[in-house]
Amino acid sequence: MPTVDIDPDELRDLTGHEEKDDEELKDDLFGLGLEFEGRTEEGAFELEFAPDRLDRLSVEGVARSMRYQYGDARGIHIPSPNSADWTIEVDESVPDERPYVTGAVIRDVDLDEEALESLIQLQEKLHATMGRKRAKGAIGIHDLTMLKGKAATEGNPTIEYVGVEPDGDRFVPLDSDEEMTPADVLENHPTGQTYADLVSEYERYPAIYDDIGLFSFPPVINGRRTEVSTDSRDLFVEMTGTDQWTIDKMLNIVCYALAARGATLEEVTVEYPDHEVVRPDLSTKTKTVAHDRIETILGIGFDPDEVIDLAERSGLEAEKEENEDGDLVYEVTIPPYRVDVLHPLDIIDDLGRAYGFNDLEPRYPDVGTVGGRHERSRLERAVRESLVGLGFEDLLNFHMISEAENYDRLDIEPGADVYGAGESATIKEPYSEDFTMLRTWVMPSLLMVLERNTHRAYPQDLAEIGFAAEIDEDENTGVTEGRRVGAVLASHDAGYEDAKARLQALARNFDVDLETPPTDHPTFISGRTAAVVIDGDEVGVIGEVHPKVLVEHDLEVPVSAFEFDLEALR
Repeated sequence: MPTVDIDPDELRDLTGHEEKDDEELKDDLFGLGLEFEGRTEEGAFELEFAPDRLDRLSVEGVARSMRYQYGDARGIHIPSPNSADWTIEVDESVPDERPYVTGAVIRDVDLDEEALESLIQLQEKLHATMGRKRAKGAIGIHDLTMLKGKAATEGNPTIEYVGVEPDGDRFVPLDSDEEMTPADVLENHPTGQTYADLVSEYERYPAIYDDIGLFSFPPVINGRRTEVSTDSRDLFVEMTGTDQWTIDKMLNIVCYALAARGATLEEVTVEYPDHEVVRPDLSTKTKTVAHDRIETILGIGFDPDEVIDLAERSGLEAEKEENEDGDLVYEVTIPPYRVDVLHPLDIIDDLGRAYGFNDLEPRYPDVGTVGGRHERSRLERAVRESLVGLGFEDLLNFHMISEAENYDRLDIEPGADVYGAGESATIKEPYSEDFTMLRTWVMPSLLMVLERNTHRAYPQDLAEIGFAAEIDEDENTGVTEGRRVGAVLASHDAGYEDAKARLQALARNFDVDLETPPTDHPTFISGRTAAVVIDGDEVGVIGEVHPKVLVEHDLEVPVSAFEFDLEALR
């Protein structure tokens, strides 16, 4: 889960509640769903938060939510930006891979050290989350006084978003004293090296110019000329990306954070070759929520006026009305900085938090049954206890993984006729390049843990009972899901016999017949690999991991392993 560092003194100042001590703040933050994880060396709170509430990535956003929680603010506040005085002109040379831009001018902002640190943290956190590590959206914040706009036909000063040759104009990037071309930045600057993959395949690189020259190379780095400091009072915020909605919402979050510091917002005109837009877009949207559904989900009865009150205390606005069937519903208005409200249930969650989940009284459901552990869960628990008894350390890994980790690094081809090589269920628009698919077996996850544990003593005997899935057209859903039992033994003398001895003991514990006929599998050494056959069905593989796979994972000791389908032990 993402974390954000919040100075408790800054939080008290922005909420206007100086009387709150740290423990009271922690309790209030927990009521918002923000969990206290510890303190930084500087004494700031480290808070873990739900990644959908991106408006809380800064102390300003957290303070806004707390003011609503305390009842000091109600309903929706929308800043009134001044009319546009600056224009961003989008040239046809802009790379097709990154065609969108948005922006705003921020005036009269008071940037002390704490406010500047908060702004930088917000920028970094938005890059890491909504911006998908800058791939989907990247933020540039500049000192407006250092920009010189080009003359425009309507008199507004203009900057240009263009595409440039990699070895085109030179500029001095942040954290450097040397003039560089964009290509030089990708090759020689630490930040350029980090984000080079985002643009290195482009024929022309994205760049932003004013009348003086190049001052921003998105999504990689800004120029030093426009660097923001505590002396900056007027800012120019620009964002580029692959999706207009994403960068517009990122811009709204930044604008609201700076407005909380007393800044004045000013619109920017964005002129595309075929149309024009004015940003920031501070329009609202509405969702319809049924009164009955609110009561059903939260489990208590509400007066309509109470629902409206809870909505206003959540930073929303609600109006009651009857739908065409005569049922009571609410038209709920959502503020511009909320990117997480996609469904009426999101609104009901807000209402529940405003009411106080801790104030809900538990009650038995109106059913005549008693809950109990599922048969599959009982089996899984029994197998896990047996594995621990056999000396394995129990693991719980992510179900999501990348194609490279699942296939390439274990030397198997997707769709090959070997265990674990099934065709994967992939994510159409993955949040991260590290998590693009559901794993097809658990062995990749176990080897990744060994790879990260090379600094620890051996032997390392690890096991996991985990979820795996693969495409199967015969299934109703098109995907076969199941639980796998996987184990690895890593030590200077780990061999096939060690893994088989543990597997035999596990089979005896569950009174099943085990056979291990020889087989071939590219992840394991030929001649030291066998199929796992339980009660006559081939359900897995066992063997010594191939040296090629060990080298790929930086492992310097032998590893033996086995994996099979959990249901085989039933």
